[in-house]
Amino acid sequence: MSQASTDRICRIEIDDSALPPPTPGMEQDRRVAVFDLLEDNSFVLPGRKGAPVPQGPYALALAVREKRLVFDIATEAGDRLAEFHLSLGPFRQTVKDYFQICASYFDAVKRLPPAQIEAIDMARRGIHNEGARTLQERLEGKAQIDIDTARRLFTLICALIPE
Repeated sequence: MSQASTDRICRIEIDDSALPPPTPGMEQDRRVAVFDLLEDNSFVLPGRKGAPVPQGPYALALAVREKRLVFDIATEAGDRLAEFHLSLGPFRQTVKDYFQICASYFDAVKRLPPAQIEAIDMARRGIHNEGARTLQERLEGKAQIDIDTARRLFTLICALIPE
C-alpha cells in the first residue's frame, strides 16, 4: 500500500448519544457526508515530539462531550492513536448561519426562480466553506486535511451541534 493510500479515513463513527435523536433529514445528511468522506478524503496525523508519523488509514470517532468536539483517532485495526478536543465556540455562529441559509435555500426551491435559488445556494456554499476553513485552522498541528475533507467533516459537525 502506498503512502498516499494510507493518508485517509477508512471508517467513521458518530457518537450522538449525548444529543437529541437526529431528524430524518439530519440522518440522511450524515449518511451522505459519511459516504462522500469515505469515498474521497485526505487525513494525516503529524508526528509529535520526535515520534514517527502514525500511519493510516485511520478510524475516526466524532462526538460532542462537555461542549467540546472530540476527534478520537485509531488505526484501522482499532489501536488508539490520538484524541483531541476542540472548542465548539468557533463553530457556533457559522453552524447557525449555515442552518439558516439551508432553511432559506429549501424554502426558495419551492417558490423562487432559478436565479434567486442559485444566489442563495452560492451563499450556502460560501458559509459551508467558511466552516471548513475554520475546521482546518482548528486542526492545525493536530491533523492535516484538505478542503474537501474539511467540508465533509463540517457537514458532520453540523449534525452534532444542536441548533
